[in-house]
Amino acid sequence: QTSMKNMERELVCPVCKEMYKQPLALPCAHNVCHVCASEVLLQHGYLCCDPTSEPSSPAATPATRSPRLGRRAVPKPDRLDRLLKSGFGTYPGRKRGTVHPQTVSFPCPACQRDVDLGERGLGSLFRNLTLERVVERYRQTINISAAIMCQFCKPPQLEATKGCTECKSSFCNECFKLYHPWGTQKAQHEPTPPTLTFRPKGLMCPEHKEEVTHYCKTCQRLVCQLCRVRRTHTSHKITPVLSAYQALREKLTKSLAYILSSQDMVQTQIAELEETVKHTEV
Repeated sequence: QTSMKNMERELVCPVCKEMYKQPLALPCAHNVCHVCASEVLLQHGYLCCDPTSEPSSPAATPATRSPRLGRRAVPKPDRLDRLLKSGFGTYPGRKRGTVHPQTVSFPCPACQRDVDLGERGLGSLFRNLTLERVVERYRQTINISAAIMCQFCKPPQLEATKGCTECKSSFCNECFKLYHPWGTQKAQHEPTPPTLTFRPKGLMCPEHKEEVTHYCKTCQRLVCQLCRVRRTHTSHKITPVLSAYQALREKLTKSLAYILSSQDMVQTQIAELEETVKHTEV
């Protein structure tokens, strides 16, 4: 068990402190998640490519781009000069406000050194497929070794195959049907993978299938970590979900207090109108 814990430390990203997802190999021989690397560059003022696209993917080559791009008119030389002087156009590793290409300096969180990524930035890094396979196999090993048993079976217990967030319990197939009978409210409970730690079901991003963690004030919508580092939200005002919730709650509380304070006045006006109606009928 100690050796497995030591191995798990080697499979954890130094930025997000979770197991690697699409790890990128840095020139200093350390690794970092693709999304984490994009966030680090954004914090240092660089514009990054879409983190949902795989690194070093052939989709970014001119030969495989959309044919619409090939039909666009080429800017005239004088217009091109004006665009370049105004700093128009971005690419992975270009810093905001710069005109000429520059090399991207990435602060490695593992060795605490600034690593030179060249002019292409993250586009020059390769995805560490070997490390990614090791992480996946480790996850499978952990899942197999830590089998979750049904909490409602009579001895001998069967292995759990389904979980229920509302009931906060794990079931085998037969027990799940028994405790979620057809035609009752519990039958509407959605089954989830079995687990020992049930978390409240959070809102999921419909685009990336990730749990939303932030709120974009500009777009007025919830966003996940992948949405947050995309170019479409580069200059937007983004706050954590909890901060946005508290601000909205205070606003609603003030509105409700105003409505309740004027309730007596409204009731008095209604009573006066009813008396006026009766007097008019008489």
